[in-house]
Amino acid sequence: MALISSISGIRGTIGGQPGESLSPFDILKFTGAYGTWIKQSAEKPTVVIGRDARVSGPMILNLIVGTLNSLGIDVIDLGLATTPTVEIAIPMEKADGGIIITASHNPGNWNALKLLNHKGEFISQADGEEILKQAQKATFDFVEAQQIGTYKTNETYIDKHIESILNLPLVDKEAIKEAQLKVAVDSVNSVGNPSIPKLLKALAVAEVVEIFAEPHGRFSRVAEPLEENLTELCKTVSENNLDLAIAVDPDVDRLALVDENGKAFGEEYTLVSISDYILSHTPGSIAANLSSTNALKDIAKKHDVQFYESAVGEVNVVEQMKKVNAVIGGEGNGGVIYPELHYGRDALVGIALFLTQLAKSKKSASAIRAQYPNYEMLKDKIEFDAQVDLNQLLQDVKASFPDCKTNEIDGLKLYFEDGWAHMRKSNTEPIVRIYIESTSIDRAKEINTKIRSITKTN
Repeated sequence: MALISSISGIRGTIGGQPGESLSPFDILKFTGAYGTWIKQSAEKPTVVIGRDARVSGPMILNLIVGTLNSLGIDVIDLGLATTPTVEIAIPMEKADGGIIITASHNPGNWNALKLLNHKGEFISQADGEEILKQAQKATFDFVEAQQIGTYKTNETYIDKHIESILNLPLVDKEAIKEAQLKVAVDSVNSVGNPSIPKLLKALAVAEVVEIFAEPHGRFSRVAEPLEENLTELCKTVSENNLDLAIAVDPDVDRLALVDENGKAFGEEYTLVSISDYILSHTPGSIAANLSSTNALKDIAKKHDVQFYESAVGEVNVVEQMKKVNAVIGGEGNGGVIYPELHYGRDALVGIALFLTQLAKSKKSASAIRAQYPNYEMLKDKIEFDAQVDLNQLLQDVKASFPDCKTNEIDGLKLYFEDGWAHMRKSNTEPIVRIYIESTSIDRAKEINTKIRSITKTN
């Protein structure tokens, strides 16, 4: 059993004792804290809720709705909805915030509450800390019967989301129609269906082959759309002579691509290719988190624009994008943020932009991928005893690489001539996560071995 509280929400496993799992008690306490925070800025607040297809979703929804209503907060329930769909619905509804019930790429027995502000963006660190303190106090002021909040459903927002995407100037439905594209979709038995097939139909894609389509929440593959989890999708492309395949995570904020040969793009290259397309038509900068591929720097250099790095986490990327007025950004895990639509990772807009790029280039998906340099990424983690000073450990690593430029806005990032290494300590466990990218996997392993030797781990 597990329960993890952070500034962006609460997540955990279903079943077990309060305080050790995502129990009804913890859901009520955390929702109460969020509702109390919302009421500080609105006399009669409205909160938008959406959920992915996990089997625990309806139970959690009922607990959240009851708690918010008992605080006098009105609720608009979007039903099964992608994370970006909930994000765009909040300002459209002029709501005061939102809760997304999803554990994203975590396994099916996990679930979570992701918290949004009135802009449809993840809450800030300061607001998250205030909500955590309120949850610890667990002192709530519930309303009398006559002031109980209202509840209504509105399941039109996937269609509104798609309509907003179709209206973007850099999405070209006619080019996609003319290309007569054949596309496979892996929705991992969640809210990628019906949202992605609906989008593809609206974009006039000629043929759509679906796998793991029914949104019953019992995932037919590992939820994270990594290459090793997409074997069935890759096979589907080869067997059906398709042009492209699309995979998402359960809440559709991460996008993975497979080319016409059944070969995965690599999660880092979703944002790389879409950034190249955007910057070909829109002057401006790129922003991504510290653990994203150097290929983004190469794209920025190609278009003679600036590349900016942020701390890891969507809220940090969005903050940096706003600061530098970036026209495209995101995270290297397939998270595309296109502010022309909204400030949030959005696989649906990523799909539309890549299909336009594919159609207008008149190249195959593999030819587009071949335009970009290949980098190899290694991911590792080191576990320590709880008494180890992880901040000092990072300083010891820094001192061992005196010739490297460094960045310490989020852990420690070392810059080498042929790559980089990023070390971040966990906020919840005595763990340091290591991300290394270089021009070869052997070089990445060499860097990792040296880091481990400094920390005296094998």
